Amino acid sequence: MPVVTESDVRGALAKVNDPEIRKPITELGMVKGVTILADGGVHVGIYLTTAACPLRTTLTDLVTRAVADVPGAGAVTVELDVMSDEQRTELRKQLRGDAAEPVIPFAQPGSLTRVYAVASGKGGVGKSSVTVNLAAALAQRGLSVGVLDADIYGHSVPRMLGTDQRPTQVERMIMPPIAHEVKLISIAMFTQGNTPVTWRGPMLHRALQQFLADVFWGDLDILLLDLPPGTGDIAISIAQLVPNAEILVVTTPQPAAAEVAERAGAMALQTRQRVVGVVENMSWLDLPDGSRMDLYGSGGGQEVADRLTQAIGAPVPLLGQIPITQELREAGDAGTPIVLSKPNNASAVVLRDIAESLAVRRRGLAGMSLGIDTTRHQ
Repeated sequence: MPVVTESDVRGALAKVNDPEIRKPITELGMVKGVTILADGGVHVGIYLTTAACPLRTTLTDLVTRAVADVPGAGAVTVELDVMSDEQRTELRKQLRGDAAEPVIPFAQPGSLTRVYAVASGKGGVGKSSVTVNLAAALAQRGLSVGVLDADIYGHSVPRMLGTDQRPTQVERMIMPPIAHEVKLISIAMFTQGNTPVTWRGPMLHRALQQFLADVFWGDLDILLLDLPPGTGDIAISIAQLVPNAEILVVTTPQPAAAEVAERAGAMALQTRQRVVGVVENMSWLDLPDGSRMDLYGSGGGQEVADRLTQAIGAPVPLLGQIPITQELREAGDAGTPIVLSKPNNASAVVLRDIAESLAVRRRGLAGMSLGIDTTRHQ
């Protein structure tokens, strides 16, 4: 029988990622110690970032399974402890640097994260439903994805992603919950029950700033911002805080809704942001006899795309038309996006196609220094 060694155990622990931070626990200083017992049993001490860590059981299970797979390992016991203030400070410095004030990583020149602000002219067009399904579809493709629920007054993202977990905090660094492999943050996680938020503009701006800067998002490929309807304080703040964010306009086919959606997209002219495209939701209802019913009219999405193309002077494509299905609504209420729960549903197929079009340019190097010396030497 092989004899287990401490080196073997630490090698196994190096493959265990913290479920919140998504980095190896050995790199994060979370391994307190390893003891090999006479009978081959293994005792592992693990530091939690906070005493109230909501994923302590998950972390214990991950460590137990990893060590149990080491050849020669007997019974595995895991003892949990809590990091000291000094250890948390070092962890924060390791993850976020030692800057006096947190910065918004997505607004920095070297950022490779694509930021999509999902906007609409009016409420009730399914903007949040589109956001969570695109996020889940992109994460399913293997991308690192985050969602910021910027609809402070009408937040619904946690419900639609099926989580009531609250974030943990390491000093001033907020660790976002993860649902369906999507990191998310919402004001709903900081309020009691269904308490309404009654804030004015400056407080909304500050909340967004904290969500962007104080939250440890990690190395995201894509960040989706679920904006409130209209062109008010939040949309203006996003343009100021993340000027490189691209606008994704959601509308229904209804002419009245399309007209209002056009205003949301046209705001990009003033903020100098790019409109990546238009998504038409609730496009039609498939009937049992195979025909389609245009409940909200037709052509609104293409009309918005055409008018924005003309106004902006750059192509604004219609990325997709999402039909009305009962399953799409049910999936949102159940907390499992339809692209995951019923991927062959007509709505899910279109949503996945839209997500694929957004994921084509996975990472970008625009504006980055490549460190090339252009000086000519004789």
